[in-house]
Amino acid sequence: MNSAGHPEATARRGLELTPFRGLRYDPDRVGSLAAVTSPPYDVVVRPDGLLHLESADPHNIVRLILPQAATPEARNEQAARTLRRWTTEGVLTPDPLPGLYVYEQRDREGMLQRGIIGAVRVSDPAEQVVLPHEDVMPHVVADRAALMRATRANLEPLLLTYRGDGAAPATTALVEHTAEQPPLLSTTTEDGYCHRLWSVTDPDTLARVRAELSRHQALIADGHHRWATYRTLRAEHPSPSPWDHGLVLLVDTARYPLRVRAIHRLLHGVPVHDALAALDGHFRVRRLDTPRDGSLETLAKAADAGNAFLLAGDGAFHLVDLPDPGLLARTVPTDRPEAWRTLDATVLHATLLAHVWHVPDDSAAHISYIHDTAATVEKAERDGGTAVLMHPVREEVVRELARQGVTMPRKSTSFGPKPASGLVLRTLDA
Repeated sequence: MNSAGHPEATARRGLELTPFRGLRYDPDRVGSLAAVTSPPYDVVVRPDGLLHLESADPHNIVRLILPQAATPEARNEQAARTLRRWTTEGVLTPDPLPGLYVYEQRDREGMLQRGIIGAVRVSDPAEQVVLPHEDVMPHVVADRAALMRATRANLEPLLLTYRGDGAAPATTALVEHTAEQPPLLSTTTEDGYCHRLWSVTDPDTLARVRAELSRHQALIADGHHRWATYRTLRAEHPSPSPWDHGLVLLVDTARYPLRVRAIHRLLHGVPVHDALAALDGHFRVRRLDTPRDGSLETLAKAADAGNAFLLAGDGAFHLVDLPDPGLLARTVPTDRPEAWRTLDATVLHATLLAHVWHVPDDSAAHISYIHDTAATVEKAERDGGTAVLMHPVREEVVRELARQGVTMPRKSTSFGPKPASGLVLRTLDA
């Protein structure tokens, strides 16, 4: 298959999307469906966002995906007990029949995204069925795996994309025709997104979709750590088992293009003054006399010409660009394609973090990865750290590198909109 998801002449086992019995909130047992949903676990800005979600409803899904206790073991056991209790009490109830779930998201500006939630076969990288594009942090994978072992559940779907390009008529028809029917649920979350969900259980329809998708491959848009977790847990359980599959939302980006945003960095214990001083002679640094939006526009223009970043945290924005070519030659690995070597994320991790600032990029004590621009800046100003604001990479660059089997530095992209957590769960009780 090529990077757009078209079948090749040679036979290859492709995507396998399997129906499952979804576990869903009983709307009569919770304050509202919007009040029990959450962004994905790695998007919740802790502790502020976590406390906000916990107080929204005593049954908010965040109590499962980000349980709070003194130790990791206690957290995971608490999540498992909570899930069992909510199931026993009927707060969460299984659907009567296995199905695939059509999921729709629409925002206030009219942005529309539709896809299918199902259980996808967990494949090996060599199969090139599900393509990652980012590296992962082993300690995060271990943390997510421990939670899934304890709860025996996929608590939130990761986001996969494929390119239908007219070659998936049955799947397209399933999504579009289903969306014309009354939904199982409809709710609008406080961010303004309207979410609707339908279940499709007709065996003939599901068989046609399954056969059609088997000729495609997918790109991981969001959820690399969860995909690595699926692979870890599948390896621990003899096949066949429920662990052979993992919960995903699959979106045809030929019909519904995703938004690509950057993920910013917050350097703990590194004041902006120190970060700027270390750049002397290595990068050009300019203080911008513009507010955040204007500064981001300046960053976008600079990023079109080469590597560029915005530093913030001292009440101002500082544009960092024009890296010393000699420094890049000494610090950026040469065993990857040019498109990888020139990524902002590559230069940030290989050059700035490793050689200029000496900040470990895999330690939560030294660095945080935050999706929201304002939150990154506010935390830097409050804590005395440095916000490193990034410009997003183009989707075609991501796909091409993934097709070549080249992964980008961790947390290089943020595709969206992301599926809300809490609308449908998958249990692994076999």
